Amino acid sequence: MWTLPLLVAGIYLGLSVLAFIVYAADKSAARKGLRRTPENTLHLLAVAGGWPGALVAQRVLRHKSSKRSFQNAFWVTVALNCAAAGWLLSMT
Repeated sequence: MWTLPLLVAGIYLGLSVLAFIVYAADKSAARKGLRRTPENTLHLLAVAGGWPGALVAQRVLRHKSSKRSFQNAFWVTVALNCAAAGWLLSMT
């Protein structure tokens, strides 16, 4: 039987892998001058729970890590996600 904490961990893992892949694809598109992933999509992935993977991608790929406005919005999504996760997990 899946417990809520285990389910939440699985969701975080899956969304983090997806976020890393999307960041990598966006970095590749940026280098090739192709159509980019909208920043709102990146933020949506982060707020949904993929922020750990997004953070790793920012550090490893050096993507979106120096754009101040993006970083400000990113950390707001992290705070919102953590608050929501904390609330959800406190219900168990």
